[in-house]
Amino acid sequence: MAEDRRPDDQPDPDREPDDGTGPDEAARSDKSGDGPANPLEALFSQLAGGNAGLGKPGEPGNPQDMNALIGQLQNAFAMLGGSGSIFSQTAETGSGVNWDVTKDTARKAVAALGPDPTPDDRQRREIDQAASIAEVWLDEAMIFPRTTGTMRAWSRADWVEQTLPVWRRLVEPVASHIADAMEGALSFSLDSEELQQLPQMAGLEQMLRPMLRTSGASMFGLQLGQALGRLATEVVGATDIGLPLSKPGQAALLPTNVEAFGEGLDQQQSDVLLYLALREAARQRLFAAVPWLREQVLALVEEYARGITIDTSALEEAVGQIDPNNLEELGRSLEGGLFEPQKTPEQKATLDRLETMLALIEGWVDHVVTRATSKWMPAADALAETVRRNRASGGPAEATFATLVGLELRPRRMRDAANLWAALAEARGVDGRDAVWSHPDVLPTSADLDDPLGFVSGETKTDDSDFDAALAELLDAEEKRDEQHDRKDGDDHEGGAGKE
Repeated sequence: MAEDRRPDDQPDPDREPDDGTGPDEAARSDKSGDGPANPLEALFSQLAGGNAGLGKPGEPGNPQDMNALIGQLQNAFAMLGGSGSIFSQTAETGSGVNWDVTKDTARKAVAALGPDPTPDDRQRREIDQAASIAEVWLDEAMIFPRTTGTMRAWSRADWVEQTLPVWRRLVEPVASHIADAMEGALSFSLDSEELQQLPQMAGLEQMLRPMLRTSGASMFGLQLGQALGRLATEVVGATDIGLPLSKPGQAALLPTNVEAFGEGLDQQQSDVLLYLALREAARQRLFAAVPWLREQVLALVEEYARGITIDTSALEEAVGQIDPNNLEELGRSLEGGLFEPQKTPEQKATLDRLETMLALIEGWVDHVVTRATSKWMPAADALAETVRRNRASGGPAEATFATLVGLELRPRRMRDAANLWAALAEARGVDGRDAVWSHPDVLPTSADLDDPLGFVSGETKTDDSDFDAALAELLDAEEKRDEQHDRKDGDDHEGGAGKE
């Protein structure tokens, strides 16, 4: 009823009718081509109150206080990179990532994904006992000696702390590329006539560039932290994704995740623990006894990371639709797919070499542990198959990491590699099998995984079909020329005889 309306409900006579050009529409106008071409320009227009540069100071559409506007921009970029992570703390490296914030994000993600108790004395004793048995069994299954030190019991948070230095080394080139892409693709534009009319705009681009770079690196660091936190709930040891993430010789198992691994398998928990301890100890022996292997694997990942190219289209689209009053929504909309690395042909070649190396490592571990358990553990075959299925399918955290960095952490051809190592052991014995790790140049290649018997016999299979076809064509051409030459000689001979 009319008499019930409050004064606030009355229309404001001084307010102009809504013509659809408010902040929300300004963001959408960029999509139609009517608004600023640069998403950051759209953001500025919104933060400035709409059509920046129009009207007189103090009127809608113009910032009354440039310092207040800069404060708004800083708050916006701080929100993009995580509240408080950009301007209150200094990044440690040229990539712009604050690794303390990344670690803190990973640990918070771990805490949010379920209980993560510190391993107790009972769990440590059980891991010690399993590791002792594993070392004895492995002595007969390989030529590589035991490593020094004991197998440790880690919580998920411990895994984050202990492996982050290696992750930092591996992904920092990706973070640098993202920071560069953010700075280059979204640098502030001063081309519009309206913006040029503002004297305060002079030098704003130079101020915004480092903000853009830092916000891009911070967004990557936050998403990386979330991905590592999720991955910490899936791994069972320090090396079970094939990468040497711990310090050399530092073996470890995560009791919480080991127990989760064994749930629903209808296997005794002691067998599950012993089997996973065997795999962890075998990898640690391999990396310790083959000094070049650790660096080779890490170098392949770094080579892949250095060649990354970044597609920022998702970011540009999201920034073009920013609602300054709801910047949290931007983070949610970008989570998990902010920067999807694009694979170049060179990247794919490096990735193929890396996947082959990971397959060789995991296939060797699979074969060695199968030999080590053959006389003692009837449950080993079922556990081995579970490991293979898990590695083949990957978990949610691996999928997130693959989206973020473009790197899948599972060996696609582990079964083929295990068959090759088994064939080598059958033909050359354990000593001959493990001697193949003596130098990277004698390791099997991806083609050798297609023909393991050929590699074992030394008769490497090659694809000579193109060469054979070219040779046959050449021989056919020579044969035809010979026939033509013979016919010509015959014709000449007959012609000469007629003249006589």
